[in-house]
Amino acid sequence: MKVRDLYPLVTTPNLAETRDFYVTHFGFDVAFEASWFIYLVGPAEEDSRGATLAFMHPDHPSTPPGPESFDGKGMILTIEVSDAAAVFERLSAGDAPIVHPLTDEDWGQRRFMTRDPAGVLVDIVEQIEPKAGFWDQYMTE
Repeated sequence: MKVRDLYPLVTTPNLAETRDFYVTHFGFDVAFEASWFIYLVGPAEEDSRGATLAFMHPDHPSTPPGPESFDGKGMILTIEVSDAAAVFERLSAGDAPIVHPLTDEDWGQRRFMTRDPAGVLVDIVEQIEPKAGFWDQYMTE
């Protein structure tokens, strides 16, 4: 099997607010929009493929299981960037809710977290050098 795309589809009554959050704060483009479905495409750096996200209103006309709205638990959307501090400053100045401050983690990430209007926790990460020996305790043989 060859995959053309892979994206989360989050059910939320806050379609417009969620669309605007990703367009405003992360530069996503709206690739497709209907009254009950939005498909977003995120910009790519030179050596990456970017990202796609989709959001669906709970009153959608399709009939798969799971039309209930996302409750904000059990999901983290990670967005890897080249400069987490710059994104942190931009989102902080743009009034995005910061739910975890910019932090250098021992495992090798500089990160912070925000939450989108659909309730999804968004983890913005930059890969940095891990603390010496950190991963040794977790390696399997």
